[in-house]
Amino acid sequence: MTPKETALLANYPNPFNPETWIPYHLAKDTDVTLTIYAIDGQVVRTLAIGHQPVGMYQTRSRAAYWDGKNAFGEPVASGVYFYTLTAGDFTATRKMLIRK
Repeated sequence: MTPKETALLANYPNPFNPETWIPYHLAKDTDVTLTIYAIDGQVVRTLAIGHQPVGMYQTRSRAAYWDGKNAFGEPVASGVYFYTLTAGDFTATRKMLIRK
C-alpha cells in the first residue's frame, strides 16, 4: 500500500522503558530525520534515518527506533519528551513519555 499523505504516528509502547519505536508513513521518496527533544526544547538525540522510499514504516522492523539514550549514550531520565519527524518539506511533532 502506498500512503496518500506523509504522517507521523504515535510511538509504541508509550510510556516506554527503555526503548521505543516511532512509526510513520511516507507519500514520496525523501530523506528522513527524527529529532528527540526534552520538555525544555533541548535536543536530546537526532536520528538521521536517511533516504527512504514511499511506504508505511509501522512495524518494529521498519519504524524508527530509539534506545532511550541521549547523544552521549547515556539513558535519559523519566519524563515527557517530544519527537519531530522531518521528511522533505513535511514536519510533524508528537509527545511521548518515558517511565522507569
